[in-house]
Amino acid sequence: MFNLSDQAKNFLEQSSRKNKRIVFTNGCFDILHTGHLTYLNEAKKQGDLLFIGLNSDSSIKKIKGPNRPINQEKERKFFLENLKAVDFVEIFNEETPLELIKKVNPSVLVKGGDWKVHQIVGHDHVTSYGGEVFSLSFKQGLSTTKFIQGLQGKT
Repeated sequence: MFNLSDQAKNFLEQSSRKNKRIVFTNGCFDILHTGHLTYLNEAKKQGDLLFIGLNSDSSIKKIKGPNRPINQEKERKFFLENLKAVDFVEIFNEETPLELIKKVNPSVLVKGGDWKVHQIVGHDHVTSYGGEVFSLSFKQGLSTTKFIQGLQGKT
């Protein structure tokens, strides 16, 4: 069972008291690039506060393979926390953020445009209480995998 950090509990409690609309997204955010920044800025515009569920190093290895992540979770968290659009980052170990989404109960759930709304993990939970789910724009050719392949001369 997923347990929120005390910092996340405090963040959510304060947000609730102030009636802030929380936008939730998740991802690996291994090597930040223009696509990530564009997407996070667009996500933030969907509400008042942007809460990111960040895949842990162990969950990324399960999803992406043994050579990932490039940057460790503490570094990735630090990078994200220092972006204007981002209000809070919580690391999760599971392969999907479903349990974290159920703890946060965001007003809005978003993913990049490469995801159809019905494919977004947690979409049915969020819509069950009247929340909204959006698939935001996708910047073709801007992905961490493509970036790494370019560095390796594989594109």
